[in-house]
Amino acid sequence: MCPREPAAAAEDIQGTLVTRSEAGYERARSAAVWNERRPQRFPEVIVRAATEADVASAVTYARTRGLRISMYSGGHNWSGSPLRDRGLLLDLSALRECRIAPAAGDAPATATVQPAATGQELVAALTPRDLAFPVGHCPTVAVGGFLLSGGLGWNSRAWGASCADVLEIRAVTADGRTVTCSDTENPDLFWAARGAGPGFCAAVTRFRLALHPHPASLMTTSLTFPLTEVARVAEWAERTARGLPPYVETAFVLMPAGPRAGTAAAGPRITVAATAFATERSDALQALQPFADCPFGELATGRQPAAPTSFAALHEGAVSAWPPAHRYAADTLWSPENYATQLTRIAGAVADAPSGKSLVLSPVLPVSEHPALLRNMAFSPLGTSYLVCYAIWDDPAEDDTQTRWLREAMAAADPQDDGFHYIAETDLEADAARVRRSYTPAAWDRLQEIKAQWDPDNLFHSYLAP
Repeated sequence: MCPREPAAAAEDIQGTLVTRSEAGYERARSAAVWNERRPQRFPEVIVRAATEADVASAVTYARTRGLRISMYSGGHNWSGSPLRDRGLLLDLSALRECRIAPAAGDAPATATVQPAATGQELVAALTPRDLAFPVGHCPTVAVGGFLLSGGLGWNSRAWGASCADVLEIRAVTADGRTVTCSDTENPDLFWAARGAGPGFCAAVTRFRLALHPHPASLMTTSLTFPLTEVARVAEWAERTARGLPPYVETAFVLMPAGPRAGTAAAGPRITVAATAFATERSDALQALQPFADCPFGELATGRQPAAPTSFAALHEGAVSAWPPAHRYAADTLWSPENYATQLTRIAGAVADAPSGKSLVLSPVLPVSEHPALLRNMAFSPLGTSYLVCYAIWDDPAEDDTQTRWLREAMAAADPQDDGFHYIAETDLEADAARVRRSYTPAAWDRLQEIKAQWDPDNLFHSYLAP
């Protein structure tokens, strides 16, 4: 056990420092994971930073005491990566400043945000200024872990991975220095900060972001079919989505039987949802018209005609899909197969899910593959199709059953066990290969080189893996 430090380093921390022997430790430990299923891993010390200077003080504190560092901003990592045994947990959740710099002359508008600012808070700051950013789909996700992992946000098919709009970061490195990283300053660490996720080898204290004009017309529509129609629906919707403008985001949601989000009970089903982020209402309506003209629309058991929406309303819908105060396990799959193949493979597992709250989300073309929007980043899309499977439940007694269901469902989707993954949401506790297969081989090798250069003593915990 690490005793509380009596000397100046602890006194330099304006926030709080709690050890395992002190009151408040378990509350601080539990706060590190939004998921109610919290791993039984126990850091020796938890530091809740109140300022950026606290981050540097905490890094120095850990280094001089031989404690490895993990950290969190919002705690949404499903595998609980921030919780590690015997080290120092650096809690960044109080660092949530968000400042907007309006366009001036030739300089475009930018935002400077600290790591715990949430997508919901960023939307609230940007919308009145007629600005936007590809924030995460869930409103309470903090930008820190989201951007470090690449970021598959709203309208990413048009705007690219969210990390493509990161212009600059400030970070505290393993030797206690605070450095600025960009395309021209410490470019290797900047490259890693755009995709390395929970294995990033420094503590980011702020991001400077490029912003987009707010789409003048946001509209959404959806069709719901029995899950028995999964192959037909997936083949038609994928073909349709690939022919639409990039500002249309299309996604499949597969759900088991039972009521959800206040709806009446229904059997296993697949919903196709499309949202247009257009510059004109007429463009949005035209782009969404193919969903109204579905050639087998008479089979739909539910239909939402195209209607105006907003980022705030989209976030409200996400809360119903991923409710707080629940237990979660999740895994991802990038595959060379088409959506009809992938969704058909996993449909049987969805129909038999032990929890009616579980779901599979499968966005079509989830992120732009334009070379300019994939430049200088560790993140990259790794397949033709993409899906995320979520086990969602509330009874701790079901933990083993629900986790087993998730892994069996993913095995059905990836029978050769050779697919790729997305580091932000993959099942990091399943096997070590999932970490490595979240990157191209070249990107993985470069991440190891950057880690060795910037953190040669392995002060910052790397990826969670069994």
